[in-house]
Parts: sequence; C-alpha cells; structure tokens
Amino acid sequence: MGLLRAILCIIFPPLAVLDRGCGTVLLVLLLTLAGWVPGTIAALVLNYQAVQAHRIRRAVH
Repeated sequence: MGLLRAILCIIFPPLAVLDRGCGTVLLVLLLTLAGWVPGTIAALVLNYQAVQAHRIRRAVH
C-alpha cells in the first residue's frame, strides 16, 4: 500500500476503498459513520489485504 493510499485511509476511509466495490465502500462508510476509528481500521486492513493478494498473484506468474 502506498503512502498516499494510507493517508487517504486515515483522512477519508470510504474514498480509499472506492476501487474495491460497492459493498466494501458501504461497509467502510457505515463503520466510519459509527466512528472514525473503526472506518479507518477497516480501510487500512482492506487495502493491506488487496496489496498482499496482488503480490501473491504477481509472484505466482
């Protein structure tokens, strides 16, 4: 995960997961509305998992 994406996760979590799909955006938006910390943690975790999956796919090929 890049530095810009990590900063975006902290400042506005739903925008950081916009490319992950509608369900993910809604989940992070609801968590952010419930509290800023849960939304931020969810955005960071989801982006970290996406980066790890990309690295694994790249290593296999």
